[in-house]
Amino acid sequence: MFCPKCKAMLVLNRATGQRECKRPNCGYSEGKGETKITSREMEKKEIVVTEGLEGTLPTAKIICEKCGHNEATWVIRQTRAADEPSTRIYQCTNSKCKHKWREY
Repeated sequence: MFCPKCKAMLVLNRATGQRECKRPNCGYSEGKGETKITSREMEKKEIVVTEGLEGTLPTAKIICEKCGHNEATWVIRQTRAADEPSTRIYQCTNSKCKHKWREY
């Protein structure tokens, strides 16, 4: 949600349950007739925590430098400046190895 006055982002004030403008000099907040989130509604939301990402990452046919296994999962991360190429990080799928390495 955005402030109709200054177009800044509205944030939730947990004490009042109302959304307020993020900019201190604006002072906009949604009135009592607007949508209000109660503490009970906040408590009902569930948080899902996953232990790992096993089985969800893409795999590649590449030989592990440590154990010689021929398959690894991979992710792409921007580890350097935006004008530099991304880094591909591999992890061996062999359950005994789990070796990680990078490809620039």
